[in-house]
Amino acid sequence: MPDPTVDHAVPEEDVLRGRAVERLKKKADFRMHLLVYVLVNSALVIIWAMTGSGFFWPAFFIVGWGIGVVANAADVYLVKTPTEEQITEEMERLRRR
Repeated sequence: MPDPTVDHAVPEEDVLRGRAVERLKKKADFRMHLLVYVLVNSALVIIWAMTGSGFFWPAFFIVGWGIGVVANAADVYLVKTPTEEQITEEMERLRRR
């Protein structure tokens, strides 16, 4: 029995184009996130240096936000797009619930 959730009228080229556009957008979003991270944390270090260079409090922001940047990078560069087989298996699991 054919799967009613799969639109066979959509050419494979369109599916690949959609995935490529999504991936390029994620990469661009990550680059912007990284740029903002560097600029803001640089400003915090400059403020720290101009106010007496005591305890290095910008480390809290650098480390905390850095964890988010690493997670964002992992999502963009390490997480693979699910295969059709994985999607089908997950759909079957959901149907059994």
